[in-house]
Amino acid sequence: MVLGFSAALAAAGVEVTVLTTDANGDVGQAPLVVPRDRPISQDGYQIRYFHCAPFQRYKFSLGLLSWLSHHAAEFDLAHIHALFSPVSTAAATVARYRGLPYILRPLGTLDPADLQKKRRLKQLYAGLWERPNLAGAAAIHFTSQREADVSERFGLLTPELILPLGVTPPLPGFLPTHAELEEQTQPISSATIRQQLGISGNTPLLLFLSRLDPKKGLDLLLPALELLLQRGCLFHLALAGSNSQDPAYEAAIATQINRSPLAACTSILGFVEGDRKRELLDVANLFVLPSYYENFGIAVAEAMAAGLPVVISQQVYICNEVRQSEAGWVVPCEVMALANCLETALKQPAECQRRGENARRYASEHYNWQAIAHQTIQTYTQILDSTSQHS
Repeated sequence: MVLGFSAALAAAGVEVTVLTTDANGDVGQAPLVVPRDRPISQDGYQIRYFHCAPFQRYKFSLGLLSWLSHHAAEFDLAHIHALFSPVSTAAATVARYRGLPYILRPLGTLDPADLQKKRRLKQLYAGLWERPNLAGAAAIHFTSQREADVSERFGLLTPELILPLGVTPPLPGFLPTHAELEEQTQPISSATIRQQLGISGNTPLLLFLSRLDPKKGLDLLLPALELLLQRGCLFHLALAGSNSQDPAYEAAIATQINRSPLAACTSILGFVEGDRKRELLDVANLFVLPSYYENFGIAVAEAMAAGLPVVISQQVYICNEVRQSEAGWVVPCEVMALANCLETALKQPAECQRRGENARRYASEHYNWQAIAHQTIQTYTQILDSTSQHS
C-alpha cells in the first residue's frame, strides 16, 4: 500500500521519503538485501532502509528513529502507518517531540475486535504510548467510514481522515508501480489456467484470496460450500493464501478440506502474487471473503478492480460501498446465509457479469491511487495551513 501511495503522491508533485527497515517478513527470514542508510530513488520518491535491530521480531530500528530525530525539521509532515508497533509508536513520539505534524493510520488496530487480542497488554501499551500519540496527531487516517465509526478513540477528539486504499491492476486510469511493471510477463490464457486447476467444462470458479486466518471466515465458507455440494451446485474453489505466523492453522484448513467432499473441487494454492494473482483474478467468476472484520478489505478492492463480483460479509467495512454500487452481494456472518447467497450468484452468470462491471467501474473511480493522492494532498495542505496559523 505504502509504495503505490508514495508513487502516486510523487507523480502529483509531492516530495516523498519512505523510512522503513530491512526486515523481510517474519522472524527467521534473512534481512532484505538492500542498500542501507542512504536514499534510493524509486518511482519518483526516495526510500531509506535501516537495519532491523535490536528487536527483529518487532521490526524495530534504532537507526531509523535516530535518523528521524536528526532530520525531522527537514520535513513538513509525517504519515505513519500502524499502531501498536514499537517502531511506528516511537516514530510518532519522535515526531511529537520534534514538532513535526503527523498523521496516524491504525491499520484496523483500533477495531474493538482487534483490541481484544492481548487485551491487557494493549490497554497498558495504549495508556503509556498510543493515547498520547493519538492525542498529538494532526489526524487519524481511516480507510473506510465504517472503520472510523467503530474504532476506539480512548476519549480523544482527534480529527479523522477518511481515505480508501488504492489498487494498481493493469487497467486504464491506474498507476502501476515500477515493481508491477517489471513483474509483467506474457499472460497465460484462461483456458490454460482452468486446465491447470483441473476445472472441467463451464464450471464456475470461486476465488478466495486472502491470508488464511480465523478472522477471514473460513469456518463459515467451508461448511457453506459443502451445503452447495449437497444441493448439487457445481463450482471449483481456488483457495489462495497462507499464514506464515500460524502454519498450524494453515495446515488444519488443508486437512479439513482434504477430508471433506470439497477435496474433489478445491485447489489449495498457497500464497500467490504478481502474475499468478492477476491470472486468478482474470479467470475467476466470483470472489468471496466472509470475514468477521476487515477495516478495509484490500483483496476485495483488487477483485473489484479486476471486474469480479464479490460476495462479502457485512463485517468487511467497505460493504456499504459494495451494496450501494451493486458490485456484489453482502451477507451476515452465517453459514446458511452465505450458502444461499453463493448459490444465487453462481446460478446467475448474467447477473454476476453485470455486478462485475459495476465493481470495475466503482474501483476505477474510487480506488484509483491518483485520485486518492489528490485528496490526500488537499488534506496535507489543510493540516499545514492550520499548523502555521497556530504556530
